[in-house]
Amino acid sequence: MNILITGGNGQVGFELKRQLATLGKLLAPSRQALDLADAEAVEAYLATHQPDVIVNAAAYTAVDQAESDEAGATRLNASLPAQLAAHCAANNALLVHYSSDYVYTGDGDTPWQESAPVGPRNVYGETKLAGDEAVCDSGCRHLIFRTSWVYSAFGKSFLATMLRLGAERESLNIIDDQVGAPTPARLIALVTQQALTKWLSPDGSDLKNGVYHLAPRGYTSWHGFAREIFHQARESGLTLEVVDERIGAIPTSDYPTPATRPLNSRLDVGKLEKALGITLPDWQSQVALTVQEIASSR
Repeated sequence: MNILITGGNGQVGFELKRQLATLGKLLAPSRQALDLADAEAVEAYLATHQPDVIVNAAAYTAVDQAESDEAGATRLNASLPAQLAAHCAANNALLVHYSSDYVYTGDGDTPWQESAPVGPRNVYGETKLAGDEAVCDSGCRHLIFRTSWVYSAFGKSFLATMLRLGAERESLNIIDDQVGAPTPARLIALVTQQALTKWLSPDGSDLKNGVYHLAPRGYTSWHGFAREIFHQARESGLTLEVVDERIGAIPTSDYPTPATRPLNSRLDVGKLEKALGITLPDWQSQVALTVQEIASSR
């Protein structure tokens, strides 16, 4: 079985290469080997390699930059998934695609269910929603995992930024009125592996085409996330300058950005847990595992 991973050098792609290696032959071309912005190059690659499963971890994730680069965001977040879905539909292949909490309005404080009305507030969210809709409308076999606040032990993320700033500064101000579930790339890859294993098993019929929320259990603010990062960093023996009493909590209005951020990024994960027969871990335990991984590599 040929498994194509797009975006293999990103946070999620890196973890997918580790988790999916036992399921088949992995194809994870670098940006130099396959320019995903080039539709003709993508078409030629698909025709040559004929993947049985495509795991699309590629995305335009620069949320603020997307406001001034709608064409770039549209290609990676909407047109590329549509192209991959069309290939899967024509070749009876399976597409696994990753989406975002940004497709919802971001209002209220109730966890979003997959059936909730959508209403993105920025270009990034609009292009991600367009990608989701293209996949669903294509008729291909598909799993769409919507997630939130992705981080990992590698690459750029909020967690990496906090560890860097926490080692440099005694005080920080962090937003406390945006709430969601910090989600490690490692967990996304592990659940993807479990989903593919189930899909390919005799009882795979229990896992239906559609959208599923993939995130740890529980919620916190960016301020709460930062404090947990610092707590786990100290537990793991990392040196910090930041002082707990000087980690200020500020509203979103004090930190204006080009793209509007959702205040409510809570995702109800019950549908995924039922489909896979699992209980997802809490977000705190996942932060601890990631910080420990970072500490052990230093």
